[in-house]
Amino acid sequence: MAALSLSLAALLPTTAQAAPKEAWEAPTLSITRYDEDWSDLEDAEKRDHHWTGPFKYIPLGDDAWLSTGIELRVRNENYDDNLWGSAEAPDDGYVWFRALPYADLHLGKLRAFVQPIASTSAGVAPAPGPVDGSGIDLLQGFAEADLGPVTLRGGRQMLSLGTERLVGTRYGPNVPLAFDGLRADVALGAATVSLLAVRPVQARKGDLNDRTSPDEALWGAYAALPALDLYYLGYRNDAAHWGTRGGTETRHSLGARWHGSREDWHWNVEGVYQFGRFANGPISAWTLGTELGRAFPDAPLAPDLTLRVNVVSGDKSGDTRQDSRLGTFNAMFPKGKYFGELSPVGPYNIVNAYSSLGLQLAPTVSASLAAMAYWRYSREDGIYDVPGNLVRDAGDSRAKFVGKEVEMTLAWQASAELEISASLSAFAPGAFIRETGSAKTIHMLGLESNFRF
Repeated sequence: MAALSLSLAALLPTTAQAAPKEAWEAPTLSITRYDEDWSDLEDAEKRDHHWTGPFKYIPLGDDAWLSTGIELRVRNENYDDNLWGSAEAPDDGYVWFRALPYADLHLGKLRAFVQPIASTSAGVAPAPGPVDGSGIDLLQGFAEADLGPVTLRGGRQMLSLGTERLVGTRYGPNVPLAFDGLRADVALGAATVSLLAVRPVQARKGDLNDRTSPDEALWGAYAALPALDLYYLGYRNDAAHWGTRGGTETRHSLGARWHGSREDWHWNVEGVYQFGRFANGPISAWTLGTELGRAFPDAPLAPDLTLRVNVVSGDKSGDTRQDSRLGTFNAMFPKGKYFGELSPVGPYNIVNAYSSLGLQLAPTVSASLAAMAYWRYSREDGIYDVPGNLVRDAGDSRAKFVGKEVEMTLAWQASAELEISASLSAFAPGAFIRETGSAKTIHMLGLESNFRF
């Protein structure tokens, strides 16, 4: 049995016109926590409306206050024939545990945010890795200054840009992803431009030993307008590997995202072009993601239908020893569950078609049913997992069809703080998987309990 759970309120629609949330999104509050604004609880009467009020706003004097909170998550994941039976532990069942307390101190225009993490696992085979549990460490810790139209921030923080195609929090796995460095948010009319110069944090097993990556760096500018995002992101990896080659990778991404909702329709279209150099050869890669959805709020169970098509380029050079050009798109730091709860393939050399139907079974109970299909974009390139590791080499196969997947989810918002959810998925292999190795159907069952305030 395969298991990966899904965040409860990821299935709970906020409004009839809002696009359905993804499985990786936090159920009630934000993922990063630092972008929650609790300043309206300065009014003591408002703080008394709910038992969490006194924790969310603690007055400390003139223009000084403290906000606190925590996430306690238990997540069970079970698989049958993981990676189509070719993994070291094709039948795997384990439990993740994590605690994410935080404190957010406001002193006038200055701010300090601290969020430690305590994470561990049980039953991971053949052995747990750093993302399964890194003990006790600092997940986020930064200082911030509000300078009017400019907000400056330095330290360690999680980043969530757009729909997290290129830069995300890795919220689904047990240890989220954070970055060390500088960020400046500049308000320009209706737009907010985020300027970044950061390095990812490498999770390590053991307490208080996570470190800034010595190999990878990220920089750029991300402009968010009401319905349009425009961005440039630069990326460098001194220890990159693509196919049989390794070397320094310097990649530049130019992207645009158009998104919004009108009446009962919602949409999200994003395109990215990448160029640069890898191992003394040029890079030319791209992706296009499209989403169109329609909600029926007045129909029984308030169904919401969503259709997506994603195209992600792959390498067409075949034998890279003869052709140094790299055409494989690099998603860099994407969300952990890119295509769904069960994501054995990631956003590299892939064409993906997706359809889902969300249903509101009761005011606090929701369900969804999704169907997906996958093809290779290029016959000369293999398929990769979400972090970008090669899962199956192209070999001699000319087949493009990777496989098809179905997924069902059920979620219950037990209280404002507690969400309980379950998911059941199956991925049937296609011709490419059958021609390149073991080809069993992956099954996954996921259960999750998440308490947050």
